[in-house]
Amino acid sequence: MNELLYRIAITKISNVGAVTAKNLISYCGSAKGVFEAKRKDLLRVPGVGEQTANAVLDNGAVLTIAEKELNFIEKYAVNVLFYKDEAYPSRLKEHYDCPLILYYKGTQNLNDIRTVGVVGTRKPTVHGTTICEDLVAGLKPYNICIISGLAYGVDITAHKKCLDVGVPTIGVMGAGLGHIYPAQHKDIAERMTSNGGLLTEYTHHQAPDREHFPARNRIIAALCDALIVIETAVKGGSMITADRATEYNKDIFAIPGRPKDNLSSGCNLLIKTNRAMLIESAEDIAKAMSWDKLSSSQPIQKQLFVELSPEEEQVVKLLSGKEAMSIDVLSYQAKMNASVLASAILTLELKGLIKGLPGKQYILIN
Repeated sequence: MNELLYRIAITKISNVGAVTAKNLISYCGSAKGVFEAKRKDLLRVPGVGEQTANAVLDNGAVLTIAEKELNFIEKYAVNVLFYKDEAYPSRLKEHYDCPLILYYKGTQNLNDIRTVGVVGTRKPTVHGTTICEDLVAGLKPYNICIISGLAYGVDITAHKKCLDVGVPTIGVMGAGLGHIYPAQHKDIAERMTSNGGLLTEYTHHQAPDREHFPARNRIIAALCDALIVIETAVKGGSMITADRATEYNKDIFAIPGRPKDNLSSGCNLLIKTNRAMLIESAEDIAKAMSWDKLSSSQPIQKQLFVELSPEEEQVVKLLSGKEAMSIDVLSYQAKMNASVLASAILTLELKGLIKGLPGKQYILIN
């Protein structure tokens, strides 16, 4: 059996979260090694007690689930991203509780140069809907990817507008890919797979259970450089996402509402407590994020007159022709010591050859 089967299976073991799963794999050398380990070896792993060790050893049920998942993955051409893979979202990988694996159906690079999360109420006003659409359209010239949760209201408004104007959009799901939720958004979700994608940490058979959505919200918060909150009460999923974004040191923006208007009370609270910046337009966001308008077709030229070290030349070569690259991808492709790479990046920034972007991304500049 291949390693992927065991990676999937380990996520199905009772009471084994992402942190424990990573510890198990680290100590045992591979996911397959976890299932081949003896009890005494399992009990040496931090966070593993008798109950967990027993669950690992009694693994018939989870392996069966994993086999079914593999069949689904092959049938529907689903991409499975292991947390150590180059294609795994680098913004999410920064956090200790990132999912061990993600299931992805789509075409968009999950390590995009600029990512914006959009969240809000499931029952927006006409004003809220209009603001959401205007923001999405206004952000298009800045080469961004919009991330939301495929829910009713603000989420689906953002996704639809992205499809209308050609902005890539990612829907982070609180269920498996076999359960598009809500079902009314299935057509939109299918269109998104060719203009963005659908992302989830859940296997295809898992339904949209209530506890999945706060977990889903942490992924939205982690994936975005900037989070926009449009119409929300003081309590709810949007505020949970904003709280996680605060923990992750993300830039948060909110559309203000009338005083004592419950539908905007959450936005007003975020602004009043200095957790979010008040915005009225896409230009406000771009200015705050120091984003210039980009053109993917605009050639990036090297400044060959600058004398570079071999390490600096390697970084420039890797970034040449790319819109941006994360520090994790740079490190992997350069096969360079972390301290040497950090020194090369700093020097190149001082020489004005590269620019750091949110999410530890770097871009070659004119």
